Amino acid sequence: MADLMSKIISLAKRRGFIFPSSEIYGGVEGIWDFGPLGALMKENIRKLWLKKFVLEKDDVVLIEGSIIMHPKVWEASGHLEHFTDPLVECKKCHLRYRADQMAGGKFIGQGKAEKANQCPNCGSLDFTEPKMFNLMLKTFLGPIEDKAHQTYLRPETAQSMFTNFKNVLSSMRLKLPFGIAQIGKSFRNEITLGDFIFRSREFEIAEIEYFVKPGEDEKYFEIWLDRWEKFFLDLGIRKENLRRKEHPKEKLAHYSKRTVDIEYKFPFGWQELAGVANRTDYDLKRHSLFSKEDLSYFDEKEKKRYYPYVIEPTVGIERIFLAILCEGFTEIKGGRAKANHQTKEVEILLKLDKKVAPIKVGVLPLVKNKSELVEKAKEVYRMLKPHFVAQYDEVGSIGRRYRRLDEIGCPFAVTVDFESLEKEDVTVRDRDTMAQERVKIKELVDFLREKLEK
Repeated sequence: MADLMSKIISLAKRRGFIFPSSEIYGGVEGIWDFGPLGALMKENIRKLWLKKFVLEKDDVVLIEGSIIMHPKVWEASGHLEHFTDPLVECKKCHLRYRADQMAGGKFIGQGKAEKANQCPNCGSLDFTEPKMFNLMLKTFLGPIEDKAHQTYLRPETAQSMFTNFKNVLSSMRLKLPFGIAQIGKSFRNEITLGDFIFRSREFEIAEIEYFVKPGEDEKYFEIWLDRWEKFFLDLGIRKENLRRKEHPKEKLAHYSKRTVDIEYKFPFGWQELAGVANRTDYDLKRHSLFSKEDLSYFDEKEKKRYYPYVIEPTVGIERIFLAILCEGFTEIKGGRAKANHQTKEVEILLKLDKKVAPIKVGVLPLVKNKSELVEKAKEVYRMLKPHFVAQYDEVGSIGRRYRRLDEIGCPFAVTVDFESLEKEDVTVRDRDTMAQERVKIKELVDFLREKLEK
């Protein structure tokens, strides 16, 4: 499975999905750049999330909060006190690790390391006592770098949805139950990194804070858990690769009444893809206390005020991205056209769902040394480009160009051949079946739109 992960990482870089950030300077651990195809695919995921949970809903509104907030926010939220991980240092090489994610074993409580734990760098068994390390990234506002001007890059998007609760409620004239949605960058100074983009220091979160009447929280928890899981199925993730993991009460976050993770079977094992938490009325009460602003809700029907409970479905966009890559990555020994498994040739097929594929259609002249074919193919490409994200390719044999499109998950390839010049039609090839169909050029946009919207 480690070999599979290395192949996915290689493909992601080679075909322009994901690059190490600042690679020409040696890179930055835990920070990644999304290349031309990766940026398109990520945007597709964002749009699908927005369409599903905001645009198609009558009871969810979207906001875009700031990355840097008033430092008091993080005191009220509990992040200064609770957003920590146990950190140990190897006494021999002085590298530091999360105590609960050491290779070879685990640390128990705040005690010393079990003998099964070795330093992943030097093999030493001698560690310092675990100390709690806050994961928030510090910064300063203004020219003076002192405690009075210190604040943090947000480690999650949730808090601006709570601090803006009153603003959203009054400006949009909302009634319970309703949700506030947000998608955006978050930052965590993670100690232990790895598994490609699964755990990063800079990442994107999509989440909803859904405010409900106390007593109705358990009902809406189940509703949102089902909705969240169905979203991943709609993105092409197979049900057998998803499972739910209930957090035991003793391991719940300080604000949580109940939390369920939706896990995906990555090549490196079952890991959290997304989660749904019942945050109770913790956040609105805390921000009311610290800000001295009344963030309670007036129930006109019952003629009383109370703090709503909050159901929070959340997901990391990079984790969806990685799960989709893992789900779609397929190796075909012997090549697809030959289907001869005795040869050593291996072709890669990335079976992306049509909705998330970065390039929807490739346009190919049969050969590039015939100007009339190239001219016609470019004419078709220009016709398609306003309607679909299209890619033109004339370099190499037609078979090699098909394989390049297969590697990036492009659902359809349009080939302009000599018959196209006579009959004003083209060949449309399906990525998954390799079936080919002749389509009139004047009908091509409608044909592809119907196929892509199925």
